[in-house]
Amino acid sequence: MAAGVCAALHVGKLAPAIAVLQRDLGLTLVEAGFLLGMVQGAGMTLGLLVGAWCDGLGARRSLMLGLLLQAGASASGAGVSGAGPMLALRAVEGLGFLMVVLPAPGLLRALTPPERLRGMLGTWGAFMPVAIALALLAGPLVIESGGWRTWWAGLAAVSAAMALTLRFTVPAQAAPSSVTQAPSAAAAGWADSALRTLARRVAITLRAPGPWFVALTFAVYSSQWLAVVGFLPTIVAQAGVGPLLSGFVAAGVAAANILGNAASGHLMQRGVPAPVLLATGFSTMAAGAVLGFAPLLDPGSAGRLVALALFSAVGGLIPGTLFALAVQVAPDERVVSSTVGWMQQWSAAGQVLGPPAVAWVASAAGGWERTWLATGACSLAGLALAAGLAHWQASRRGAPR
Repeated sequence: MAAGVCAALHVGKLAPAIAVLQRDLGLTLVEAGFLLGMVQGAGMTLGLLVGAWCDGLGARRSLMLGLLLQAGASASGAGVSGAGPMLALRAVEGLGFLMVVLPAPGLLRALTPPERLRGMLGTWGAFMPVAIALALLAGPLVIESGGWRTWWAGLAAVSAAMALTLRFTVPAQAAPSSVTQAPSAAAAGWADSALRTLARRVAITLRAPGPWFVALTFAVYSSQWLAVVGFLPTIVAQAGVGPLLSGFVAAGVAAANILGNAASGHLMQRGVPAPVLLATGFSTMAAGAVLGFAPLLDPGSAGRLVALALFSAVGGLIPGTLFALAVQVAPDERVVSSTVGWMQQWSAAGQVLGPPAVAWVASAAGGWERTWLATGACSLAGLALAAGLAHWQASRRGAPR
């Protein structure tokens, strides 16, 4: 759980630094949006393949390597002076992020008693909002006192320390059973077998409907949540709030997401259907965005902040539900990381494309009051996917065994 939070800190570390980076690196608002989402560039293109690779690499080893990769990229980022190198290093951090979060649900399943698994997987979904909230709380303080380069270097040290902690606290797991066993012959033969095993895992995952439902649903959720929370310090600051206070406000909105994540596992454990939780989350996100951005309430008013807190809190039902669903709908226990990888790939696509899209809408409108149009479209798509998931689950229950 702590490793997931450490990995996600590199996703959230940019939000409190956007204004400073715009000044130091000369970024436009849209470029800042791409920088905000670029950490998910690797996930958008390689999520499924990395997940299939992690299935064979082993969960604990993958987590440690991913954290070390993030540590190296963040330490290097502390020394760059241009937007191009920063974008490239953000993509490397994204690869490390994948290597941590893709095998983690499978590792949790191995370490958790079956009767507690749904609750634990729902709780696991909170790793992202916990990290975003921590980044929004600590980031302004560190940046104010030591600059954004100190912030980057400090998180590199945190990731390296977490990798070392994993080495001594998480028990080594046996290598996961492969679809086929690699021969102990020549290296070329082993490589060929490994590639065929990887291709088979990918094919098994993509042929099943379940991974597609969780993947597309996560995409339309993540695109709007990261866009709203990532730009919230900037939005609040433009309403006349100081940078430190705006960071605390944004952190509170991000932290509210933890409530929905934690509740989702317990609600599913008590028998609430997953499509109902998803529909509730998307409906509330749509309403919260309208009240939070449309010119219905005064800018910077408490009512707008409450609406955005509800957007985040009840929306948190969605990732918690999807992480639990991903383990359930994986077509084979040997492709759990592959299924989570496919879900993460689409989630990453949403996080890469969502912030620039919202930034473009804000730039075109001359303000943030039209943001609800972009987020509302995502919520409508989420409601349609929740209905499709309900229909698919009903057809599975009615299918002959």
